[in-house]
Amino acid sequence: MTKTDRPLRRADKLRQALEDDIATGALPIGTRLDEVKLAQRFGVSRTPIREALIELATAGLVEQKPRRGAFVREIGIPRLIEMFEVMADLEATCGRLAARRISLAETQILKASHIACEDALTSGDPDRYYQANQHFHETIYQASHNGFLAEQAIGLHSRLAPYRRLQLRARNRVAVSLHEHAEIVAAIVSGQAEAAADCLRQHVLIQGERFNDFVATLAATSTQQERERSSLKSASAAE
Repeated sequence: MTKTDRPLRRADKLRQALEDDIATGALPIGTRLDEVKLAQRFGVSRTPIREALIELATAGLVEQKPRRGAFVREIGIPRLIEMFEVMADLEATCGRLAARRISLAETQILKASHIACEDALTSGDPDRYYQANQHFHETIYQASHNGFLAEQAIGLHSRLAPYRRLQLRARNRVAVSLHEHAEIVAAIVSGQAEAAADCLRQHVLIQGERFNDFVATLAATSTQQERERSSLKSASAAE
């Protein structure tokens, strides 16, 4: 049995479930992750919950505050921009290597993942597109045939997951993203290493109007979350 074939530990399954909740906004930025409530929700003891939260903290998605507990991490705009800059270069390197090293089988997987993104766009479901988009990018990471590089790209991609999902909420961003995917696929399949690198770098970078749209979306989401928290507090106080 290989490492990837082994059953996931309970803490790993919980971590993945919480990662999904953070990425989808079900657990908004700033939310306190109460171990007791999470244990009740998943029907487990607090031990695997604690292990999952430690792993999420290591990944940078959760912040452990002394005597206060664990919270979904909020990252400032300057730090986010720095992280996206690094992500853009990691993806560019993956694309450059993939254009040189991708196998025939991986080429078919890449094309299929692009078609899945097209289908998701047609469905009008942004969450479905996000999942298809994630598989598209991870296919490129693996096609680089550089294990360490793929690990670093996947790690930072996961850490930026809530924010990458927010990017897709900007008007027309999904359609533009899909168009950029087509250019990326064409460059990789035709073996144009530098073109693939440049396409991926521009695809990931937040700059110009895209930066303004991202900040506006982030601010709107933060405001909506604050209103929801205020409503919950008011409802609790009235009971």
